[in-house]
Amino acid sequence: MKKIITWFLIADGARARLFKNEGPGKGIQAVFEDEFIGNFLPTRDLVSDRPGRTFDSNGPGRHSMSAPSDAHRMAKKDFARQVVGILENGNVFDRLVIVAPAKALGDIRSVLSKGSQEKITGEITKDLTNISINDLPKHLSQLNIVI
Repeated sequence: MKKIITWFLIADGARARLFKNEGPGKGIQAVFEDEFIGNFLPTRDLVSDRPGRTFDSNGPGRHSMSAPSDAHRMAKKDFARQVVGILENGNVFDRLVIVAPAKALGDIRSVLSKGSQEKITGEITKDLTNISINDLPKHLSQLNIVI
């Protein structure tokens, strides 16, 4: 009988950890020794202090141009894309559980491949990035996955 490998992605907008379980009674082990750390800079440090300037198309007037998007949100979406790229690189899991706050969960879902989306067996909308590996099973027990 083939063992079922479950990966747990524990993430927020700027930090992520990957854990695995290789069957009932095997516990949880870290897939990588270190956590993934994204950009912790606030928006004010990601963009210039003042908006760009443009000339009026009709006359000598000048106007400021505001950025069409939030650089901080873009950094979090880029981080989600990088983490999912690492997650899907080996594609060595049978089931996937994602634990992340709502916005980060949405960012992760939006960049997951169809194959990885089909392997999702549970999601928890919560930030557990600061929880120790020993306390994770207690938080994951609501998913009814035997660890």
